[in-house]
Amino acid sequence: MDFTFTPEQDALREAIVRICAGFGDEYWLQRDKDGAFPREFCAALAKDGWLGICMPEEYGGAGLGITEAAIMMQAIAQSGAGMTGASAVHMNIFGLNPVVVFGTEEQKRRMLPPLIAGQERACFAVTEPNTGLDTTQLRTRAEKRGDRYVVNGQKIWISTAQVAEKVLILARTTPLDQVKRRTEGLSLFYTDLDRRHVDVREIDKMGRKAVDSNEVFFDNLEVPEEDRIGEEGRGFEYILHGLNPERILIAAEAVGLGLVALERATNYAKERRVFGRPIGQNQAIQHPLAANWMELQAAQLMILQAAWRYDRGLSCGAEANAAKYLAAEAGFKACQQAVMTHGGFGYAREYHVERFLREVMIPRIAPVSPQLILCFIAEKVLGLPKSY
Repeated sequence: MDFTFTPEQDALREAIVRICAGFGDEYWLQRDKDGAFPREFCAALAKDGWLGICMPEEYGGAGLGITEAAIMMQAIAQSGAGMTGASAVHMNIFGLNPVVVFGTEEQKRRMLPPLIAGQERACFAVTEPNTGLDTTQLRTRAEKRGDRYVVNGQKIWISTAQVAEKVLILARTTPLDQVKRRTEGLSLFYTDLDRRHVDVREIDKMGRKAVDSNEVFFDNLEVPEEDRIGEEGRGFEYILHGLNPERILIAAEAVGLGLVALERATNYAKERRVFGRPIGQNQAIQHPLAANWMELQAAQLMILQAAWRYDRGLSCGAEANAAKYLAAEAGFKACQQAVMTHGGFGYAREYHVERFLREVMIPRIAPVSPQLILCFIAEKVLGLPKSY
């Protein structure tokens, strides 16, 4: 059993670290203040082809696995870019997996290269205000009219919709009362975000100001039939293929954020002197930081196990969910402890750890709550009765 990265994986991480080094603390602090999308950072990653790390080589991607993508996303977050830097490119990494798996050859050649090259940005429109995680209850409709669909409805918590040119939409094409199973009748589309028929309203939120979150309203958005991914009515099945990679990647980002917070706290504990000695000499400071390190390392191992299984075509639902849960909790504890280790300075923006704490709430909440993960593990792994 070998737990070491391959030379190629080490080289990948070093390449990402070098790019991130050009975007230091002041860059991300300014993005947190002004809310400007980190276009320069995305362009730097696109220039070297990293936005297509998981995409097939024939469409301009690197053809690597989720393991390599997880290494990349952890390195981005760990550089100090946090969830802002990770979320700016997150959709490019895994979002069009349904196109890769279920799209036609024409769709792949049309849709993938611009995303990989950074010429287009995409947002993922699934969640709705009144359905939450019960995706089968989606109310957004896509009505077939001749050779196109007309989409009407509302989505919420849609990231990057302010800057995106494209949108991946899950909408109901057959009414719920006309299908045999609730998961049927939903269709998936990847199409232009035509702002003449799409109203995007930004949500003022706690952190990650530079990567927008939005309410999105579709008013008679026309979608050509050739922009439908796969068969009509099977969209729910298609998006399931992207759920495990998403959980793995956001877990890697949470660990990266936790590790940079731990690093900042450790360095501060070495330098800050009170009563004639560094505060890091005190066990009340040492012990929580040591526990943070152990929890982050354990979460990272679960991430790598889940990614390894996914890349080999093995079932990984339990591992991916467990990785997301463990990483989010470990990352949160590390960021919280970093603030507490800094004391009053932890509350100051110039030390960055308060930004980390605000941003680490994202992987705790999204894309699935910790409580629902516990329900999943209880039912699918332990064989307990379904509780919801």
